[in-house]
Amino acid sequence: MSMQQLALEEAALKTLADTVMDRLKAVKAEMQEALTTGGVGKVDATLPDGTKVAVISRTDSKPAAVVTDPEAFLAWVRANRPSEVTTRLLTEVRPAYTTALLAEMTAAGTAEVSDRETGVVDAVPGVEIRATRSTTHSVRPTKDGRDRIAEAWRTGALSHLNLPQLTATPQEA
Repeated sequence: MSMQQLALEEAALKTLADTVMDRLKAVKAEMQEALTTGGVGKVDATLPDGTKVAVISRTDSKPAAVVTDPEAFLAWVRANRPSEVTTRLLTEVRPAYTTALLAEMTAAGTAEVSDRETGVVDAVPGVEIRATRSTTHSVRPTKDGRDRIAEAWRTGALSHLNLPQLTATPQEA
């Protein structure tokens, strides 16, 4: 294939990909809204003939402990677990301890820890329990779903959908 043909093919594919991605973003947002407002956890994607080609599943956000104020968190660890602090040119809580402590608080669902020896429960400043990812959804094609969708596209069975078409942008005079 000549360089000119490769250049045209790449430009065409880039244009197609951008057009499809713009529509995909809009449809994903609409689907997310429908799943959320409809209180639905999953829905099957089926072709007009009823063939299941994918499953759309909602993924809810999961709260987790996150350090929101590193200075307050460092001060608390320095006062309560000084062995977990290292001092170099930079003073910071040891990353392994941060990970373990955040995991403990995430499991408990609260920004507090209990001293294993004394049983005293301390609130940990600079840490909050908050959603770490937004609610989203996934698309999982069936074993032959991709092939069936491709065939439906080729035969026109998806013509009722609002799939993007490439149209020329009107040129200003």
